[in-house]
Amino acid sequence: MADTGLSDSAAEVALDGPESRGGGKYRYERYRIRAGNQTVERDVVRVGPVVVVIPVDLGRGEVVMLRQFRLGAHLAIGRGEQVELPAGHVEAGEAAIDAARRECLEEIGVAPHALVPLFGMLPSPGMSDEHQTFFLGVVDAAKVTERAGAADEQEDTRPFRVPISRAIEALEQGGLQYGATVLGLQWLALNRTRLAEIARGDQK
Repeated sequence: MADTGLSDSAAEVALDGPESRGGGKYRYERYRIRAGNQTVERDVVRVGPVVVVIPVDLGRGEVVMLRQFRLGAHLAIGRGEQVELPAGHVEAGEAAIDAARRECLEEIGVAPHALVPLFGMLPSPGMSDEHQTFFLGVVDAAKVTERAGAADEQEDTRPFRVPISRAIEALEQGGLQYGATVLGLQWLALNRTRLAEIARGDQK
């Protein structure tokens, strides 16, 4: 019998705020949280909805990834040149699947000809409201460009193709640290034998 209690659920709290604490690209806000007799203050970075695409070429058995500089990684572990999957924000009024298609085109130079939603996750709910939705994207890896990125976002991405087996091997060797990349490749490792049926929408 399924454990129906093992699930995230709504919280019985009252919020006072937000109080703006500044910010640049993202708003930085402070809230007072009242739960029972306790009141605490918490800060949050308002990132919002994000999409992540796992672009695979089913015929060639390849996954398309990219390299991009990340300041946080540079400061944290001294390895700012991160290996990533295409990802980005869902714009106001934009459907997540449309954002996934757009981000794929912007970051690897190829739009997927099929997209299948997979799962959602909160990478850091203690400090941000970012919610990531992962998609499987079916692409023609032969059309991937050497450089890409959205000029208006000052992006400089360097896409590359790699056999799925090599990407999973790199994950197992611990060479990858970017959260969405790690999770996306873990999903790929678990489902690599079923990619064609998942791409057709035959998920179970």
